[in-house]
Amino acid sequence: MTDFENKQVDNGNESMEAALDNFQEVNVGDIVKGEVLAIEDRQAVVGIEGAGVEGVVPAKELSTAPVEDINEVVKVGDVLELVVISAIGKDKENGSYLLSKRRLDAKKVWEDIEKDFQDGKIIEAPVTNVVKGGLVVDVGVRGFVPASMVEDHFVADFEEYKGKTLTFKIVEIEPSENRLILSHKAVVEAEKSKQKEAILADLYEGQEIEGKVARLTDFGAFVDLGGIDGLVHVSEISHGHVGKPSDVLSVGDSVKVRVLSVDADKERVSLSIKDTLPGPWNDIEEQAAVGSVLTGTVKRLTSFGAFVEVFPGVEGLIHISQISHKHIATPHEVLQEGDEVQVKVLEVNPAEHRIALSIKALEKNEKADTQEDTYEEDYQLPEESTGFTMGDILGDALKDSDEE
Repeated sequence: MTDFENKQVDNGNESMEAALDNFQEVNVGDIVKGEVLAIEDRQAVVGIEGAGVEGVVPAKELSTAPVEDINEVVKVGDVLELVVISAIGKDKENGSYLLSKRRLDAKKVWEDIEKDFQDGKIIEAPVTNVVKGGLVVDVGVRGFVPASMVEDHFVADFEEYKGKTLTFKIVEIEPSENRLILSHKAVVEAEKSKQKEAILADLYEGQEIEGKVARLTDFGAFVDLGGIDGLVHVSEISHGHVGKPSDVLSVGDSVKVRVLSVDADKERVSLSIKDTLPGPWNDIEEQAAVGSVLTGTVKRLTSFGAFVEVFPGVEGLIHISQISHKHIATPHEVLQEGDEVQVKVLEVNPAEHRIALSIKALEKNEKADTQEDTYEEDYQLPEESTGFTMGDILGDALKDSDEE
């Protein structure tokens, strides 16, 4: 071989060695770029840029989502960013490596999720599966929602959540263990809290609004005002007597209520249904005209007379002197609570919610009271919070005496 030929061979070897020296070394964990050279069965064959070697990307390593058809995910000529999982061949000239796009994508997803967690950001994701103990969601990586963190109320069947996209708060995150715990309940509670604040800010005493009966108790009814419940005490349900709220109301009923008080700090709202209804004393002068005869029920007995309910929420007083033509020491001698009696209306005062009644006026006076009968006992009667003053009571008694 001539010197010239030897020189050409030496130059060729030097060029080959130089080219090989220019190739970067590929190590496990490296992030590389690979051009898809071919798609074979369930994997993509790629050429690793700058390394002069090839690698393979199995279908399951192409995406964080399940891959049904690899051709829908990649095509020949695509350049992918990949992470080296392992070396299949050690020879630099013919080395082959196992690569993954999924793991690199997942790493980026975890970084984004960690930032969202630090920022307290609410994320959105679809529910992919229902498992024992909760829900599985896809946020680019697998997330888990414990059953206790799905809603702020009991849920019997979670199947209806499958396929739905929900909002979540990140509760716990540990990328090294692929652990991501999410809560939809926390989002719901936060939204309701904001809604409550807005509603409370708009409520004021005396306001009349519509609501729905949310639940009933022995002491009252809770009415949903659109995000916050207010209490209608049993005494504020009706002008008439209500034994139990369930006697007159049902869950789901639409009701009109008046706001009695608002305590924003304690999130307490007191309501009244009664105050939105026509009062029992409306048109009482027509319903209980002077001289008319009514049927009522004895509600209370006192030393000076009997209180009789003639309409729901409307009581009148039968003074002891108007109970019987016969002299009686106490109303208890002839009346009992719960007795149904007929009464004659003697006087009506709507403004002060007073009605004066008489049983005696409807009974025949078989034996007139004598002048020896006195009203000394009547004069010493105590005043009650009945609307009737001592002058009213004594006035009736004296008038009866004059008439007799």
